Amino acid sequence: MYSFKKEERLCNVKLIEKLFTDGSSFLVYPFRIVWLSELANPVNPVQVLISVPKKRFKRAVDRNLIKRRIRELYRLNKSEYLFSFLNEHSSGLTLGITYIGNEIGEYPFLEKKFKDALNRFKKLYLSSHVEKDN
Repeated sequence: MYSFKKEERLCNVKLIEKLFTDGSSFLVYPFRIVWLSELANPVNPVQVLISVPKKRFKRAVDRNLIKRRIRELYRLNKSEYLFSFLNEHSSGLTLGITYIGNEIGEYPFLEKKFKDALNRFKKLYLSSHVEKDN
């Protein structure tokens, strides 16, 4: 459960375009989360895209460090925060995580903010599906 396999990574260009054109988004500094609800896939309920803009971090080593930290945060927290929630609602998800901070965040700070972002996603997901049901 604590793995991050190729199947979980969002690589399809059409899906990425659909995510950023049709998806909903919110900010929890230093993350911008874009999400799009889909039909449930029993093998992979979530596909994730992680990006760090070159405009803010010119050096590739800095961008890669931040992406490694975000991948680790996702890998360790996905089963507790995302998978159990999506299984309850039998839904799938396409998720885009963009780092919008101006400096490289320390791991404990990023972990707290990432958990806040996942909790906020749950609230927004529930509120959007309640509106569709009414």
